[in-house]
Amino acid sequence: MTLLMRPFVWLCRFRHRCGYGVHSPFAFEFITRVIYERTPYYKYEDLKQEQKKLAAEKGRHWAKRESTKVKQFLFRLVNRVQPATVVDVGASSAASLYLKAAKVGADYLFAADRTELFLESGVPVDFLYLHDYRQPELMQQVFDICAARSTERSVFVVEGIGYTKKMRALWKTLQQAPQVGITFDLYDLGILFFDRSKIKQDYIVNF
Repeated sequence: MTLLMRPFVWLCRFRHRCGYGVHSPFAFEFITRVIYERTPYYKYEDLKQEQKKLAAEKGRHWAKRESTKVKQFLFRLVNRVQPATVVDVGASSAASLYLKAAKVGADYLFAADRTELFLESGVPVDFLYLHDYRQPELMQQVFDICAARSTERSVFVVEGIGYTKKMRALWKTLQQAPQVGITFDLYDLGILFFDRSKIKQDYIVNF
C-alpha cells in the first residue's frame, strides 16, 4: 500500500476505532488491551537496538518490511496468547525478533515458502504469522496446512489483507474456514481466532 492511500484508509475506518460500538466483552478487551495498548514494553527499546545492529548485515528492507506499529503489535499478541509454537512464513524480516522475544522458550519455525515448512508430526500450530501478500496462492496453501494443525487456542495473523483485490478475496475465504471463529480486520493485518466457543463475527478496526 502506498503512503498516499494511508489517510484515505484511516478516514474510511474512522468510526471503527477504540472499540466503539463493540458489545462483545472478548472483542472489546482485545481491541482496547492488545490492539490499542500503548504500554512502552521495556523490550521495545532492546529490540529496536538489536534490529539496528542486524540491519547492517541483513539490509534496510529486512528491517523496514513491517512498520514499527505492526512489529510491536505482533509482540503484544504473542505475549498475550503465549503460544508453545510460533510459525513464521514469508519474507525474512525483523518481525522475527519481536515474535521470538514475546515468548521466550516457544518453538519458533521460519519458512520462506511452503517447501521449507517442516512441521513435526502431531505438533499443533499455536501461532502463525503469514506474510507474503504478493503470493496469495502460497498464503492459501500454507493456511490450509497450518489450519489442519490448529486447536481452539490457535491464533493466525495474515499480512496485507486489504492491499490487493486478490488478498481481499483471500481474506473472505479464510474467514469462512470451518475451523475459524472470531476475526479482526486491521487492513494491514487480519487476525483469526480458532476458538469456536464464541459467536463467529468479524470486527473491523482502525489500526
